[in-house]
Amino acid sequence: MGDFFKKLSQYPKFFLAIVIGVFWTLIKPLRGFTKNPVTAIAALGVIVGGLAFLSFTLSAMMGLTPLN
Repeated sequence: MGDFFKKLSQYPKFFLAIVIGVFWTLIKPLRGFTKNPVTAIAALGVIVGGLAFLSFTLSAMMGLTPLN
């Protein structure tokens, strides 16, 4: 039974490694944008705008309303 829990405890580590690897793969090509400050600000604006768009779209799709 101890072997079962040992193997089961490895799954969160594996999941975390995959998530970090995916983010690293997505962010690594964007490091070239940081060489020029104007391009870095534009890239940051696109990323923040994309996340805001995704957040607003998902909250509208799920019928969530902001707290007043």
